[in-house]
Amino acid sequence: MTIDLDELKSGPVESGVVELILKRWSPRSFADKPVPSADLVKIFTAAAWAASSFNEQPWRFLVGKKGDETYGKILDSLVEFNQAWAKTAPVLIVSVGKKTFSGNGHRNGYALHDTGAASANLSLQATALGLHTHGMGGVDKEKVRTMFAIPEDFEVGAAWALGYVGVPEALPEAYREMEMAARTRKGLAEFVFAEWEKAAEL
Repeated sequence: MTIDLDELKSGPVESGVVELILKRWSPRSFADKPVPSADLVKIFTAAAWAASSFNEQPWRFLVGKKGDETYGKILDSLVEFNQAWAKTAPVLIVSVGKKTFSGNGHRNGYALHDTGAASANLSLQATALGLHTHGMGGVDKEKVRTMFAIPEDFEVGAAWALGYVGVPEALPEAYREMEMAARTRKGLAEFVFAEWEKAAEL
């Protein structure tokens, strides 16, 4: 029996949350199919429209397509656990945030927060186009900095795999169970507070 992973991974419709958000999930198996350039433009344009402190737009993205030098560098910077599956993705990305405000040079304490917001926009736009993303913390940030000569004024954020969902059978056996497991989320009372660790009444 063929399992529809997008259906399995979808969040509960009864939550009332818009379908686009419920349909976003993070596969490890990607199909051997390139992402059209026009879709990449849309995806990064969506990132551009994220909110940011003082409209600084501190995010930068390194983007590699399978077979090019940038892709090889990003793949090489991933921890071994991620390399094993991310090598199937047609696009690899690393997010970077500028640590200071361009106008006055002061520290921007929200740089990675805002870069994360841009990354969320990126992921949702990808979902709207029938694509999927998988964010990874397992990346050697100093290796990325060295390989791409990233200035000290920028902080490396996370790595991302982007592409069309593949089949679990294409993954190494150790990864298949995770790929086919249903998603869960914490209840709102666990993170929406009126006072610290006291659930808010919504």
